[in-house]
Amino acid sequence: MVGSINDWILDLGADHGVNPYVFAAIYIGAIPFFLLSIAWLVKRARMGGSTVLPTMLAGFFFVSAYLYLAIFGEDIPVWVWLFLAALIGYGAWSTVRNTRAKIALRGKDSR
Repeated sequence: MVGSINDWILDLGADHGVNPYVFAAIYIGAIPFFLLSIAWLVKRARMGGSTVLPTMLAGFFFVSAYLYLAIFGEDIPVWVWLFLAALIGYGAWSTVRNTRAKIALRGKDSR
């Protein structure tokens, strides 16, 4: 059964011009870099410095796997893009909310 699931995943990836394991590796591999970027962002915000670069890096790492899909993917159904847009939108909203809360909490701790 595991073999047939693996074959199905690889066939699906081949149909759309992407390797699902590369997608998964990018997705999982970007997590530590995303978290480090958020930590850097919080630190810079607390110090009153510019948060542009850490914000841009966090955003890049957040969507990096989907960039792979957008660049190399072929014939991706519209519903997939809509679903990904919803996931990215919710993730961005959640990340901004949590980051603001961390900055506010850290700001209160330093007073």
